[in-house]
Amino acid sequence: MKILVSACLLGIDCKYNGKNNKNDKIIELLKDHELIPVCPEIMGGLPTPRIPAEIHQNKVIAKDGKDVTKQYQKGAKETLKIAKLYNCHTAILKEKSPSCGCGKVYDGTFTGTLINGDGITARLLKEHGIKITGETTLDITE
Repeated sequence: MKILVSACLLGIDCKYNGKNNKNDKIIELLKDHELIPVCPEIMGGLPTPRIPAEIHQNKVIAKDGKDVTKQYQKGAKETLKIAKLYNCHTAILKEKSPSCGCGKVYDGTFTGTLINGDGITARLLKEHGIKITGETTLDITE
């Protein structure tokens, strides 16, 4: 099975702070599946490292107050194109992220407070019938 995966979970240094979220359980999936790495934030034109951002009132706002919603939306659209190109029906995305978060995201106050909701990319992929799972749930059945 081809699975879309947040690149940071595969050890690629693309997080806002220039680091990664390498997850050995996900890398282990390479034995049986083809993993397609994506970083919607980079594909939306944002640099690495970058100022952290959170969703606030349906917009993505960087900690310095800059509205980066358009970059996040562009990255989501590019990620969807890749999912369709590779015929991916499942995605493993970085939890809590303003782009990839699924189920819970930070509330926009930069205090570490989580609220119910999805990141921009997770939302778009779900709207197009792609099953989303986070790195702690890892539900990859089709």
